This record gives sequence, C-alpha cells and structure tokens, in this order.
Amino acid sequence: MQQEHNAQYLTFHLAAEVFAIDIRSVREIIQYGAMTTVPLMPSFVRGVINLRGSVVPVIDLHARFGRPAAKVGKKTCVVIFDAMREGERVELGLMVDAVSEVVDIAADAIEPPPNFGTSVRRDFIRAMGKRGDRFVIILEPDRAFDVDEMANLCEASQEALAA
Repeated sequence: MQQEHNAQYLTFHLAAEVFAIDIRSVREIIQYGAMTTVPLMPSFVRGVINLRGSVVPVIDLHARFGRPAAKVGKKTCVVIFDAMREGERVELGLMVDAVSEVVDIAADAIEPPPNFGTSVRRDFIRAMGKRGDRFVIILEPDRAFDVDEMANLCEASQEALAA
C-alpha cells in the first residue's frame, strides 16, 4: 500500500545542489544545443529553441535563482516540461547542469520547505524530499517559472522571431 503514496520526480543538478520536479510534467530531455537569443528578454531566458516546429523558451535556472548565468558543460541539458495556462498546454525548457535520475519519494518523506538555509526563494520550493541522509529540493513550477509570465515570453519570442 505504501507504494501508492509515492510520487516520482526527475532530479537534476545545479552546481552542487539537487533539485526535482514532478515527473508527470516532464515531456523529454534534450541535449543542450544552439539557442536563438531574443532581444529584450529577462536575463534568465537563455533563448528559444525550435522543438518540432514549436518555439520553446529556455530558462537558465542559475540565472532564474539569482546566480550567475550557467556555464555549458558536457552534461548540460534542457528538460522540456508542460505547464498549463488558461487550460492550454505550454512547453518550457529548463537548462540544467545535469539530469540525475527519476526517484520515488514517499509522502512521509516529504517535508515543508525550510524558512532559511536554501539558495532559492522559498516560494519557488514546493517541499523538501528526504533521500537517504540528504534532501532534494522539490520545485513549485507554477511559482518558480510563473506560467503566465513564461507564456507571455513565448508569445513575445514568436512575434520577435517572425519580425
């Protein structure tokens, strides 16, 4: 019965920290490649990619979390995930240092976010998932990636690229 209360998360690295997002929102993971930069975008938008005919904005999570922009390495990749906006699916890309694994985290191993001690804004964190003797920071996508803001950026990107 315990298995029914587990949730699956995709874990990934940003520098030395391990983060996670709900696997149900992940569409695919792609190798980091060429990006088209779009003028007047916030610093955390690395650029846009063409994913099978769709323009997908790619968010540099380092920059989104107030850190210096990410450096591209051999394991750098883009996690494509679905967000919902006004009942419609919107694809966004998250640039991460490396994807780790898909993990099961039991409901009783999930704790509320701490009031201090993380390098990410508290409202970006859904919970902390205990994995052995360490914690994984489970992100709250609706806040960390503000779907309305990102959808507006996607529309602006498409308009800028069409011009």
